[in-house]
Amino acid sequence: MFTGIIEDLGTVESLQLTGHGAVISVHTSLPISEINIGDSIAVNGACLTVISKGPGRFAMDISAETLRCTGLGDLKPSRRVNLERCLTLGKLLGGHLVSGHVDGIGRVVSIKPEGDSKLFSFEVAPAQARYLVEKGSVAIDGISLTIFSVEDCNFSVELIPHTLRSTTLGFKQPGDTVNIENDMLVKYVEKLLAIRATPALAS
Repeated sequence: MFTGIIEDLGTVESLQLTGHGAVISVHTSLPISEINIGDSIAVNGACLTVISKGPGRFAMDISAETLRCTGLGDLKPSRRVNLERCLTLGKLLGGHLVSGHVDGIGRVVSIKPEGDSKLFSFEVAPAQARYLVEKGSVAIDGISLTIFSVEDCNFSVELIPHTLRSTTLGFKQPGDTVNIENDMLVKYVEKLLAIRATPALAS
């Protein structure tokens, strides 16, 4: 479980495809001594498991399913990535509850300056758009953001200068892809309502 508050902008050192997925190596300023083999770290919003580490770097497995559902397979050496270690009981929940299980890929439609901030517009598939709620939460490349407006399959968010400086969204351009995770609470509510609406089977 994560909060969507990015801890570090890491740098991809390598991405090696394997027969059943890939292995990614990332350079980071996170304290390596506090990272253990088997720990979960969100990379651009996708929860991955640390398999090895060294001075200033760690490596993680990427499953075939994760490659299908995210844009991680397109990463190249020197590309920056958002990093967040998993939530602990002593950590402030500054964003919203993020599972690190990406729902799908979105696309940057437009970026409009608004003072020192920028208004980003994204397009997602209809299956994802149904979970978007105005003033609700969404994780974009693992970043917890508040939805500014929603229209069909498009939604917008406002990014303050700190977020632009501290995350990969500051490097994005129209047409670029991002990993999208919808608010899990909305999905749970939909599931529960669907169960309640289903007539009980006759015994």
